Amino acid sequence: MLVCGLAAGGIMGLRSFLLRDFLIPLRIVRLSSDGRVSRTQTTRNVEGTAVTTKFLQTPLLCAATAGLAAFLVVSNSGRTDRTAAPREPGTALRVVVVELFTSEGCSSCPPADALLKRLSEQQSVPGARIVALEEHVDYWNHLGWKDPYSRNEFSQRQSDYAQVFGTDGVYTPQMVVDGQNEFVGSRSLAAREAIEKAANQPKTEIILVPSANSSPAKPAFEVQIKNLGEISVPGETELWIAVTEKGLQTDVKAGENSGETLKHAAVVRSLRKFDTLRDPGGYNHQIQVAIEPGWKKENVAVVVLLAEKSSRKIIGAAATAL
Repeated sequence: MLVCGLAAGGIMGLRSFLLRDFLIPLRIVRLSSDGRVSRTQTTRNVEGTAVTTKFLQTPLLCAATAGLAAFLVVSNSGRTDRTAAPREPGTALRVVVVELFTSEGCSSCPPADALLKRLSEQQSVPGARIVALEEHVDYWNHLGWKDPYSRNEFSQRQSDYAQVFGTDGVYTPQMVVDGQNEFVGSRSLAAREAIEKAANQPKTEIILVPSANSSPAKPAFEVQIKNLGEISVPGETELWIAVTEKGLQTDVKAGENSGETLKHAAVVRSLRKFDTLRDPGGYNHQIQVAIEPGWKKENVAVVVLLAEKSSRKIIGAAATAL
């Protein structure tokens, strides 16, 4: 009875923890040969939430709660073994790229959008300077709402990640940290842990500065890649250029998010591979980016990524506002 009483006392906190970090809404997508969604699955919908709530309010959970609580205590006590050592005081922040594959047509995605927005605005993860890339996929567009920020290139990038990670298809919302770790994009604890771990990994220093011959419609920048230092690169690397815009929001008129106002993090407006490099150390090149008339320049930023071609691991990045 004592165990059951203690468990009952902690049920509401446990319920909140489970719903936030474990029973996360997730859309798993199977694409047919023509690129259309052929099947979707939802890990938790409204009905499932109600069932879960009732279950968490019954005596059946008492013993299970006690066991799970003990498991979580043990699990949390061992997390420090999997996390890199804290950075020394005064050490410069390392850029960590956080990509989110999302869609305005997916009802599971708004919490992930909000998480990425919060992470990039608050910059509260120790040792990290978070660069957010919110990439809107296009495979939800025929299911009731056409996402105005979606591009097929982002769907293809997500598929390329799926091949590297060995995942069974693509899903939204999916968060990818530095091209190395992927998880459900709404999981705040997983996101913070992955970002902190990435911030403790060696990175190539990349300098991105405005060029003297810029124009308003096509700003130019100098990209310099310093010595790789401790980083050993197996094979070729790829240099990618992204243009992002923050402060965007949409009043959705149809589909799963009909009636909602969705606020976004830094939405990727364009993304392209600029160069393939065998030995990136000492690289110095000028790049130009195109800015569309409808974009608010005060909210636009340019991001460069250096990634291993085979593993897609991001080994260096830089970002600057226009």
